[in-house]
Amino acid sequence: MNFTEGKREKANIYKLSGALDLVVKSLGLTKKYYGWLVVSNWPVIAGEQIAKVSKAVSFKEGTLFIAVEDSAWRQELSMQSESIMESIRKQPYGKVVKQLRFVKGEKG
Repeated sequence: MNFTEGKREKANIYKLSGALDLVVKSLGLTKKYYGWLVVSNWPVIAGEQIAKVSKAVSFKEGTLFIAVEDSAWRQELSMQSESIMESIRKQPYGKVVKQLRFVKGEKG
């Protein structure tokens, strides 16, 4: 393989990486897809300490549902909602989350 062949292969990889976004957009699923990206990336977005006590479990109509087993931690995370939202909004797909809802459930 010569230098130009390597460049061509790399260019095709980049084109394919945007294909999923185009398909999702064409199907009108962008908000749901972005919401689920937040759910699946919760440990990175929330940080280690919060991820130990919580788990993003679903996204529906702008609301991110976060399961927290302990009521004291639910209260604590509720008080940290603004800083959590800031972390979410730093993600390119995070703007779809409009509110957080802390629910009883298994922790992360």
